[in-house]
Amino acid sequence: MQVFKVLPLDFSSNSYILTADNKTAVTIDPSLQTLEVLDRKGLICTHVLLTHGHFDHVGACGELFSKGAHICCSEREKDLIFSKEYLGIFGGVSVPEFEICRTFKDGEEVSLCGINFKVIETSGHTLGSCCYLTDNYIFTGDTLFRGSVGRWDLPTGNFISLSKSLKKLAALEGDYKICCGHGEDTTLHRERAYNPYLRNI
Repeated sequence: MQVFKVLPLDFSSNSYILTADNKTAVTIDPSLQTLEVLDRKGLICTHVLLTHGHFDHVGACGELFSKGAHICCSEREKDLIFSKEYLGIFGGVSVPEFEICRTFKDGEEVSLCGINFKVIETSGHTLGSCCYLTDNYIFTGDTLFRGSVGRWDLPTGNFISLSKSLKKLAALEGDYKICCGHGEDTTLHRERAYNPYLRNI
């Protein structure tokens, strides 16, 4: 499996492209820059995994959906993505038109493009935030950052829920590369040792 990190060039998040066969790909929180990387590498995105539905994490969903990609998220996030509460965060910006094709429950395991994922519900940044675990990677969206965590003061955010979610991540056995929604990537071992939000739970 190859993982390509796509850095944001505008108001968007880090995006990730995963491929096992160098033909098809799963993208996580795709930005418009993700489209360029997919084209350059000759990859067809068949599935999109959203860690949550904030505008800066769904930038390329409309175009990928129009090309046949299946957009997926947690079942608790589906009805929030196009809500007034979410759109109001960004001053009523327009979200690209797409449909959620599949939702996941906490602990669900799914195989996409030959890659096995486990869904970890991590409510706190939003009600339906989730992380995706595959091999030695965890894609955390805005739940966990290098040395910090996502905001909990936006609509459907909750610090108590976030603390429980961080405890769930910290309790995972072994070490993982943490691919964050913003900023530098890190490791679970490092965050257990140095991130004050994990050390104090």
